[in-house]
Amino acid sequence: MRWREWMLRVEAVIFAAAEPVGRETLARVVGKDCSIDLLIDDLQEELRDRPYEIVFVAGGWQHRTRSRFAVSIRASQAPTRGAGPALSDFEAMVLMAIAYFQPITRGDLSKIFGKEVSRDTIASLRNANFLASGPRSPTPGAPYTYVTTKHFLTAFGMETLRDLPDIEALEDAGLLSRHGVHTEQLATVVDDEVAE
Repeated sequence: MRWREWMLRVEAVIFAAAEPVGRETLARVVGKDCSIDLLIDDLQEELRDRPYEIVFVAGGWQHRTRSRFAVSIRASQAPTRGAGPALSDFEAMVLMAIAYFQPITRGDLSKIFGKEVSRDTIASLRNANFLASGPRSPTPGAPYTYVTTKHFLTAFGMETLRDLPDIEALEDAGLLSRHGVHTEQLATVVDDEVAE
């Protein structure tokens, strides 16, 4: 009976939370001696035939609608809680490049795409909470770099950046190229060595 109550408490917290719920938060609800993993396993089993599930993303658990119901939800045109901002194709490509090459400067992004990546594009991705400032670049002028956020992981259903698709497969398909950035970085290193 106590186990069932703990399962309900954990599910209620995960359901109500706007962000993925971590182990420490759940332990405050059921006690540190309780096995969170076993509770989650039992909840996942109980939800097996439901249109939603509990998944581990971005360092915590979150309720998610099963992907097979996405078409039905879109067809309903009902407003949803998790609907993120719509990204243009270019914004999505810039976000993908940042995810793979972070920390990366706006100048390096421009070299990847062969055209300037505007401050407005970066601002749009920052406003969507997909990007944050990274460390300053060690190149002349110390430009800002950009990195993805925990919200990025949550929005795209990833636990860590290791869940990104294999970059070599994307390069083979012609969807992404590391060549432009690496060539320029190598030229900068050579120029710095020549200047010394």
